[in-house]
Amino acid sequence: MAKKTFVGGVHPYEGKEFTEKKAIEKLPLPQRVAIPLQQHIGAPAKALVEKGQEVKAGEKIAEASGFVSVPIHSSISGKVKGIEKVNHPVSGRGEAIVIESDGEDNWVETIRFEENYLELDSKEMLERIKDAGIAGLGGATFPTHVKLSPPPDKKIDTVILNGAECEPYLTADHRLMLEHADDIVAGLRIIMKILNVQQGIIGIEDNKPDAIEVMRKAVKDFNNIQVYVFPVKYPQGAEKQMIKAALNREVPSGGLPMDVGVVVQNVGTAKAMYEAVAYHKPLTHRVVTVTGAAVNEPKNVLVPIGTMFEDVVAFCGGMKESAGKIVMGGPMMGLAQPNLQVPVVKGTSGILILEEHEAHVPAEDPCIACGRCVEVCPMHLLPTTLQILVEHENYTEAERLHIMDCIECGSCSYICPSNRRLVQGIRLGKRKILEARRKAG
Repeated sequence: MAKKTFVGGVHPYEGKEFTEKKAIEKLPLPQRVAIPLQQHIGAPAKALVEKGQEVKAGEKIAEASGFVSVPIHSSISGKVKGIEKVNHPVSGRGEAIVIESDGEDNWVETIRFEENYLELDSKEMLERIKDAGIAGLGGATFPTHVKLSPPPDKKIDTVILNGAECEPYLTADHRLMLEHADDIVAGLRIIMKILNVQQGIIGIEDNKPDAIEVMRKAVKDFNNIQVYVFPVKYPQGAEKQMIKAALNREVPSGGLPMDVGVVVQNVGTAKAMYEAVAYHKPLTHRVVTVTGAAVNEPKNVLVPIGTMFEDVVAFCGGMKESAGKIVMGGPMMGLAQPNLQVPVVKGTSGILILEEHEAHVPAEDPCIACGRCVEVCPMHLLPTTLQILVEHENYTEAERLHIMDCIECGSCSYICPSNRRLVQGIRLGKRKILEARRKAG
């Protein structure tokens, strides 16, 4: 029987072989971390600590500054060196709380296992998730407590855990499913209780047969949770495409998954929710795939948030002389970095280091109107038309043609024989439209 999928998409080189068989290793305690105040969509957190203050690992060091915001916790114990402007892997520069390690790794005393955590009411569960500072670990970094608080008129009937990890090279979620399957399922059950949902789905691409087997064993005692297997196709891990493939529901233009009765969470986020609810443990570490042909020893690493890329890559044997580009994330949706002097944030799923010949960007040629970008667009848009409209600053027409529905997956740029910078142009157009909306009030 054919596996369910979505219309469009591409098949880039997967690159999973570098790390898919590598068990998660814990990074040795870094001497210093720089923990940015902006690590999530929404308002940045407000610092609660001062220079010279002693902190423990897991201690809250910044508070949420609004509903769409999350607190931040120290990932190590030590002394606050200051609140400084540092390089940021997403925004370029930003304020961060810099902490020097005391070498002790002392944790707050509040972390403890609560055996009857599933008996908590949904309000208490949601409060613990909020207090833990959890934002989506799949890369979008949307505050999790907000995603789990749909308006009363949005009836949710299904929760999907996203284990597709369709982005090339990345294997952090794959390893989490292999090594922490029961924690992930426990996190899914927590989500289902919070939302009062009776159907849970775990979606995995069929290039992870070992993870499929492990997760099926983990859910065998739960009749309302199933593992769905999808064919390998990028961007299968995008939430709208996963909903289409799993349930044949199409999120309306400008809409959200909750508009079709669904909430989608990443498997790593589910594990973090389990730890928050069952252990009162805040989000202080995440698994990062350090990979690429220019890394001496590619690995999956559990990293304290705020650790510099330089320290993580050093743990993986360093870079080769042939290194040509550093990317946070994967090659399709990742962000190029100027150097390794940037900190790991909650959205750092991977550190990809490409060799110089792989990083070469060919020159753009004129559009030949082949239509390939239209064929592969998973959102049924007209990428080359949108790019041309942006070039001519015709944002009104671009908005009419649903430019804001673009998920910036990069499929159009990948397939374009003329090497057009399609996704970059569309991203610029979306930013200009949002700026205009803000000015208009």
